[in-house]
This record gives sequence, structure tokens and C-alpha cells, in this order.
Amino acid sequence: MASKGIPASFWRGGTSNALVFDIADLPADRSEWDAIFLSAMGSPDSNGRQLDGMGGGVSSLSKVCVLGPPSCDDADVDFTFAQVSIGKPHVDYGGNCGNMVSAMGPAALDLGIVAHSNGDMARIRIHNTNTGKIIVGQFPVRDGELETDGVLAIDGVAGTAAPIRLDFLDPGGAKTGLLLPTGFPVDRLSTPGGDINATLVDAANPCVFVTAADLGVTGAEHPDELAANAVFMTRMEEIRCAGSVRMGLARDLPAAARMQSIPKVAIVAPPAETTLLSGVRLAASDVSLMVRMLSMEQPHRATPITGAICLGLAVRIPGSIPAGVCTAHQGPITISHPSGSTLVDAEVTMTDGFAQAVSGSVYRSARKLFSGLVYYRA
Repeated sequence: MASKGIPASFWRGGTSNALVFDIADLPADRSEWDAIFLSAMGSPDSNGRQLDGMGGGVSSLSKVCVLGPPSCDDADVDFTFAQVSIGKPHVDYGGNCGNMVSAMGPAALDLGIVAHSNGDMARIRIHNTNTGKIIVGQFPVRDGELETDGVLAIDGVAGTAAPIRLDFLDPGGAKTGLLLPTGFPVDRLSTPGGDINATLVDAANPCVFVTAADLGVTGAEHPDELAANAVFMTRMEEIRCAGSVRMGLARDLPAAARMQSIPKVAIVAPPAETTLLSGVRLAASDVSLMVRMLSMEQPHRATPITGAICLGLAVRIPGSIPAGVCTAHQGPITISHPSGSTLVDAEVTMTDGFAQAVSGSVYRSARKLFSGLVYYRA
């Protein structure tokens, strides 16, 4: 089997890494993409390390982004996200990645898909084809490229960088068409492990939220501790699948189990002092609520940005489970996660009991790590 090279760049976006392709360099037949992405990332790998590719052995480092000309009038660039499974020969296009969105404006400039007008700030409208939603990225530029130097620190990323503001416009109903797919702030889900209350929200990416206490945990656990808890992990997957069916994302539980990237599932809890992955202590008074989020059957070491946006909007829905544990009843919401905290601003309007997501905003940073040819087995 021969190896073939294809132009690509490798970017950090927020707390994720991804290979970034120009759609013009990929086969016109999209059925051929999966094999390229799997081989380039080093999947499937039963060892879970992806040493034969660009992946890093965890879901946040096993991603592919494809950029191309806009397919709608209110965007400057199209962005298609692919989550590459680590141990299975599967590529999931079901959701978006908010961390990597932060790199898509700068990458579009870098590839020449969009041109930067005069000035020291760029404003690029990014159309995520997975969800059909628009995200506006604003960031500083120098000599027509992303200005990487700045003062923004992100928990989980060493050093500081220039801030990139992401505004998720009308983010509700990314997959179902409704912020609350069932119409209720709390649903009772039936699972093999027992019934449980859950809040099902579809914004940026659909998510299922349950209280940590209902799972017998605190919400302050280390991700590895949760991953080693087989009972907890099984239960969370049951809840995720049941939520997927109730939201209408999957027709039945087997179909939900196959669609691993969405919905994400999370435990939430009131603020408490925690020890971060860095060993630093984070005070309860510094955050609004705690979350431990899972996707691709792995506990995240930080909060996925789409998950943070979804959680922020869920907090603003009266009667929801996240609203019940959050201490910030107005203004920005500080979310505690294993690597630190994430600040989110979210706006929801309520009309005759109907919840509508106006916007969700967050700041991230990004940097191009290399560009050239990436090789895959053909």
C-alpha cells in the first residue's frame, strides 16, 4: 500500500488540535474523505495512541476541519468538522467543534479563501455546514495574518495569545430546530440503570445535562477518575443514548450508540473548590457552576466550546437543571472544568413559555503549528 501526500495545515484552536484541509485539495467524491482522514490521523488504533498519524490519542486531538468557499450569502467561508474515532474506523460529521472554530477564520485567511480588508481587526462569518449555523470570528491581524501575540490565557494551554471572539448567532436548534427539542426544561429519561431527570438542550451542539449527585459523584472529579469508573461511564452512555432518542436525533438506542459525537452528555454541580489538572486550586467563589462533560465515550479534560455555549444557554432557561445549580443569575457565566474555567455570555428570550437562543459568546485563541503535506495510506 502506497502513501500519498496532500496539502494540509495543523492548527491549535482553543484546547483542541486539528488537521485543516482546503476542500479544493480533497476528492470531489466525499465518500473518499473518511479513508484519508482516518489514515492521516492514525485511526483506528487499538492501542489508543494514534502514533501512526497526527492524532493525539484523545478526542480533542483527533479532529479534521475542511474549509471552502461559502455556500450561503451571509457567510465568508464554509467549515465542515469531522470527529475521527480513535479505536474505530469511523468519522463522525454530526456536530461542530467550537474550539476549532476559533482557528477557522485565521486559517481561511491563510489559505486565501477570504481576503482581509484594511485594518488591524478581521471579522469573518463562518458557516458551519454540520449545523447550518453562523459563527462570527473577530481577531487581530498583522501583515494580513492572525496576530498571535496577546494577553489572553486559556486554561489548559501554556502561555498567552491574542484573543479571538466567537459569537454564535441564533445557536438554538443546531440539529433539531429547537433550543428545547422536547419543549420542557426537564425530562424524565428511562435507562437500564434507572430513571433520571435530564435537561435536553440543542444549541451549538446538542447536550444532555444531569446533576452530578444523581450519578453518585461530586462534579469535581479528575477525568481519569471518571474514566476508570466503569459503572459511571456505562450509565452516562445510557443517558446520552436515551437523550438522543428523546431529542429526535436518533430513531432508536442502537442508532444513538452509533452516533457517538452528539449529543454530548455532562454532569453539572454547584460551585465547589477543586484541584485543577495543573495542581492549582480553583475557589468556589471564582466560578458559577461546575461541569464534567463527555463525548466519544471519553471525559473531557476541559469544556468543549460548543458544550460551554450550550451550557451557558441552558443556565438561562428557567427551571432547567443547569439553572438550578448555577450561582450567576445575570451576566457572564464562569464554568469550572478540569483544566480551569471558561467564561461564557449567553442570551435567551422567553415568549409564552417558548425559549429562543439569541446568542452565545466566548473568547479563545489559535495558532498555526505547521503547513505542508500530510501523508495517508492509499
